Amino acid sequence: MQPPESILDHQAISSCYLFPQPRYVADPFMVQVPGAELACYRKIIDPDRFTLVHFHGNGEAVADYVPWMVDEISKLGLNSLFVEYRQYGRSTGKAQLVAMLGDGEAVLATAGIGPEKAIVFGRSIGSLYAIELVHRQPTIAGLVIESGIADPSERFLAYADLSATGVSKAGVVAEAQQKFNHKLKLSGYHNPLLIMHTEQDGLIDISHAERNYQWAGSSQKELLRFPNGNHNTIMGQNYSEYFLALREFAKTVLAAN
Repeated sequence: MQPPESILDHQAISSCYLFPQPRYVADPFMVQVPGAELACYRKIIDPDRFTLVHFHGNGEAVADYVPWMVDEISKLGLNSLFVEYRQYGRSTGKAQLVAMLGDGEAVLATAGIGPEKAIVFGRSIGSLYAIELVHRQPTIAGLVIESGIADPSERFLAYADLSATGVSKAGVVAEAQQKFNHKLKLSGYHNPLLIMHTEQDGLIDISHAERNYQWAGSSQKELLRFPNGNHNTIMGQNYSEYFLALREFAKTVLAAN
């Protein structure tokens, strides 16, 4: 018997935060998940190297990162695996906040990547799925959160029209606390962590980064605050510093393993 659908997967809520994009890669790495097939992308430079597993923002698609960021990751000496969301690109299924929580674990399993050989990266809403993945697989070697979210309920309440759901604000907060309790999830993660956020982020305030940093159980953690750029230009406005930070973080992960 199927469990009841989360109220956060109601279209009136999920559609405010997930915006499926049609762009797709020509040579996807396909992954089967319950009720859908994900059209991801994978680049292996050396089977023995670590793999950066990337979760993108809600208005993006894996195709937006291929091949240029794949090339940058390769320069870091890492394999790459870009996770596509349901209904994005050539993925099937429906984009829903909670239903997709286990997809990252399925992608890792299909790729045959052990958690101890993975560095997980979550940008913006992708932070929800990156944090969930390290919660499920706490031996993942490293975690990067870029422009991430600490308390998703703040955003759920700010934009969703709850009148269409028949659910109260208290109900949404309770469900978000159960499914997206980042304080709990991050407190159990003890491997290296890098958080990057711009001080001028007008969509997700830098206080989210500060909370995620505070909650993290890692003894090797860094919060990198960029004075330039905003939510969507953080990488472009800080390109050299951004990838230097990733390079140094990769070195930290390798040294810890």
